[in-house]
Amino acid sequence: MTLKHSIHILLLISPMSLLAQSETIDTENWWASPGVVGTLVLVSLIMVVAILIMIIRLNGYITGLNERKHLKQRLEFSEELTNLEQADIDLILEKRKQSLNYKLKGTELGSDYEASDSKGLIQAVTNEPDNPIVDEKKRAAEALETPKKLKHLIIFYLGAAVFWLVFGTLVGQYLGMKFIWPELDSISWLSFGRLRPVHTNAVFWGWASLAMFGLGYFVIARTSNTEIYKYKWGWYAFVLINLAVLIGTLCLMSGINNGGAEYREYIWPVMALFALGLIINFWNYYKTIANRKISEIYVSNWYLLGAMVWTMVLVLIGYLPFYQNGLGETVIQGYYMHQGVGMWFMTFTLGLIYYYLPASLNKPIYSYSLGVLAFWTQMLFYTMIGTHHFVFSPLPWWLQTVAIVFSAGMFIPVVAGTTNFLMTMKGSFHQISKSYVLPFFLVGVVFYFVGSTQGSFQAFRFTNYIWHFTDFNVAHSHMTMYGIITFILWACIYAILPRLTGKEPPQLLVGAHFWLAFIGLFAYMISLMAGGTLKGLSWVEGLPFIESVIMMKQYWVSRAIGGTLMFVSHLLFAYNFYLMVQQKAILKRPMKSSLDLKESKTHV
Repeated sequence: MTLKHSIHILLLISPMSLLAQSETIDTENWWASPGVVGTLVLVSLIMVVAILIMIIRLNGYITGLNERKHLKQRLEFSEELTNLEQADIDLILEKRKQSLNYKLKGTELGSDYEASDSKGLIQAVTNEPDNPIVDEKKRAAEALETPKKLKHLIIFYLGAAVFWLVFGTLVGQYLGMKFIWPELDSISWLSFGRLRPVHTNAVFWGWASLAMFGLGYFVIARTSNTEIYKYKWGWYAFVLINLAVLIGTLCLMSGINNGGAEYREYIWPVMALFALGLIINFWNYYKTIANRKISEIYVSNWYLLGAMVWTMVLVLIGYLPFYQNGLGETVIQGYYMHQGVGMWFMTFTLGLIYYYLPASLNKPIYSYSLGVLAFWTQMLFYTMIGTHHFVFSPLPWWLQTVAIVFSAGMFIPVVAGTTNFLMTMKGSFHQISKSYVLPFFLVGVVFYFVGSTQGSFQAFRFTNYIWHFTDFNVAHSHMTMYGIITFILWACIYAILPRLTGKEPPQLLVGAHFWLAFIGLFAYMISLMAGGTLKGLSWVEGLPFIESVIMMKQYWVSRAIGGTLMFVSHLLFAYNFYLMVQQKAILKRPMKSSLDLKESKTHV
């Protein structure tokens, strides 16, 4: 008997394996479990943030009305002056002259004296001189000096990303309709089984990945104070990645796929094209950072390079044929699926936040130490949590337990990152009414905390028992991939494109994009959370499966409505993108970045 066979027998007869088979769950007080209570609190937090944004926006609108009212009053006063006698006008001008001659003594705002402002000249007071009172407003009045080659590279990456977003979510919209009208078509290549991976892979590898690469190219060039190592390499990678998504889409619609492996449905020759593009971009990033003209490596670059290294490892593990049989494939699937979200999309996007958020606010990141803590704890805990997708499966009990423990450990990087971002925004929340970038950043950061923390709650055995393999999991995946990744990418695009092209979209269209996407996502996830919970409870009670399908119809209707709002917002975003890149405007004098990276003391 070989050692391998002996280990298998020991695992089969071990008490832990027996425990996995005999474990029972009491669902009588399911609503009082920590995971459910925590999820309800987190969802309430999203509602609070939405209400605050609406209040701030409404207050800004009212303020604008008051300003227009005052302007009207001044105009009326000017008209009255024309009807006054000369003596009356001289008296008014004399009073005005006296007011203009008033001078501050110099003790009103400084020294040890108590602040005195009898004339009402002070508009704001701060005890933090390094924290600017007036942040950059909605208009990027000055353009960043950027090489023409870099501009073109970024715009083409983002343009292709926008195309795949519209295409991928159009497919998703069609799939959402099929939940309500399953008889919508009878064409094989439009069947749910073929189109669902088309939707997920198009938005994963087409929209999000290309947008991340494009935004990342600006970050590494700016933070390294140097030129991109080889622009043509960026173009090679651009072609390879788009070919992978295009060929992969055609293969999936033709029924050619990698089996039931979620998020790796592309066959290996297709995914090899994406992997080659990833490797080329990684080397281009690495050489650019290696050739930097400053001594420090800015924290964003650690996240970007870390994400790319992990993803290269991930693609190899996910597609190599070793250990891909039986339960080995299940373990690899959990690892690949969760690492794809956490170590590729999440880690790369966090790196983008560490540059674009402070640059948009015209202030440095709150704490580089928190950024380093979040980076290394993300690297530690995220690598072992994939198996929490297979709790109560035939996988070893200890492996499931390790995944749950490491999922709880994710509280550390999530809290550290969220604290860092919110403290960076401190003092700037009042500008939400005037900025079209800040609302996207705020929602993305809040969803980063809510979605990631809710994922840890969902990893607990009880909540996993109720929610997994139901529509709740679909809500959770959209909470993270859409609420975090997509909103942050939108924020970064709106932050940088106007500075590259000199063109800005209308505030009204950006606002419509934001609210349609946010309300649509909220309706989408709430409906599937509620329906998924009831579906899981019906399964626990042993009710016929078809009853859970019938029960879900009303929730799928809400899902379709929310999805429709989200898709319309994508069309608005595509139009806004067109307005920002359609033709160059006359740029004002170049502006140096307000984020002084040379003085950064970040060391990882």
